[in-house]
Amino acid sequence: MLDRRFVWENIEFIKEVMIKRAMEIDLAPFKKEEKARLDFLKNVETLRYQRNKATEEITILKKNNRDTSKKVSEMKEVSLRIKELEDKLRNKDSRIKNILLNIPNIPHSSVPEGKGPEDNQVVKTWREVPEFDFTPKPHWELGKKLGILDFERGTKLAGARFTLYMDAGAKLERALINFMLDLHTKEHGYREVLPPFLVNRNTMTGTGQLPKFEEDLFKIEGTDYFLIPTAEVPLTNIFAREIIDGKTLPIYFTAYTPCFRSEAGSYGKDTRGIIRQHQFNKVELVKFSNPEESYEELEKLLSDAEEVLKRLKIHYRVVNLCTGDLGFSAAKTYDIEVWLPGDNVYREISSCSNFEDFQARRANIRYRHSPKEKTRYIHTLNGSGLAIGRTLIAILENYQQKDGSVIVPEVLRPYMGIEVIKEEK
Repeated sequence: MLDRRFVWENIEFIKEVMIKRAMEIDLAPFKKEEKARLDFLKNVETLRYQRNKATEEITILKKNNRDTSKKVSEMKEVSLRIKELEDKLRNKDSRIKNILLNIPNIPHSSVPEGKGPEDNQVVKTWREVPEFDFTPKPHWELGKKLGILDFERGTKLAGARFTLYMDAGAKLERALINFMLDLHTKEHGYREVLPPFLVNRNTMTGTGQLPKFEEDLFKIEGTDYFLIPTAEVPLTNIFAREIIDGKTLPIYFTAYTPCFRSEAGSYGKDTRGIIRQHQFNKVELVKFSNPEESYEELEKLLSDAEEVLKRLKIHYRVVNLCTGDLGFSAAKTYDIEVWLPGDNVYREISSCSNFEDFQARRANIRYRHSPKEKTRYIHTLNGSGLAIGRTLIAILENYQQKDGSVIVPEVLRPYMGIEVIKEEK
């Protein structure tokens, strides 16, 4: 959430920024509500001054044994008027907050301007695009032939966009989860967390999923609980409404969770295979940083996510998302896109973002280095480290052999106990 005063003082700038974000935003309701709030506030402060002055006069009158009834009556009237205006102020505050909750973050100056994915900026690549002496197959053909992905029975059990992992498919998914958690906790300094997979409305609002994106979420009927779309939601809100000791910064958390998304608006897209599922697994990375170091922490976060693909020896590229492709809450985002030879395309496998103090304002997460120091909003960051299903896809397609088998990457063999995934005869 943007700071109210910042928005009030920079209306035209924010309009220009939203145009660059390829968004139309009407700030007239905010201007109207904020002007009324400021008028109420001015009146309240004037009346409070009058009440304080009357209190002093009543004290003097009492000391001189003089009648105070008229002043007391006047002060009661002023107090009633103050209460009335304070109620209106609270109402205005609530209305203004609801407006602010729907305004996206301001992109960082290093974010390239553009309308959509075609304008994203490639900033680096790792390894060369692999070459095959045969036509590589897409993961859905490989998975079905190997008997490790059962799309039909997954649909029977739950509906479209659900898949059943079998045998080496289930084992590979579990191996990837353990490998990533071990890497991030043992080598990158993250604390492992196992958070709730259900969270309340306040928690969803804190990271920016609500109120704007409710249609993308799975809500438990008859409750105010939501299935998490990513571990970013519970991990970021660990410190909601708290003041963090600045001496403990930066703080790193990682977690494996299933993720649940309705994929509203994506019908007809990526319907084959496991690219876009209602339920998928992910290892998430979340950071809390002081503002001066948050962009340095973003580069480290990106490096931590990249290291997973480097250990797996899979070609990828990193893109700096343009203004028109930037997520609602992010000030800057790097996407890691992995090469899928069977589909002949790059696919996003991780998004690493700095939200600056946007989420911290919503969740009221602050820090200070000593009790005497003024609190400041912290900067939050997060990234996938990585999306498990898409990493499994990348392994199947990049490590496939001419006979239809799939070599298990060397780093995963201690977790898998096998070197090759092949069709059972």
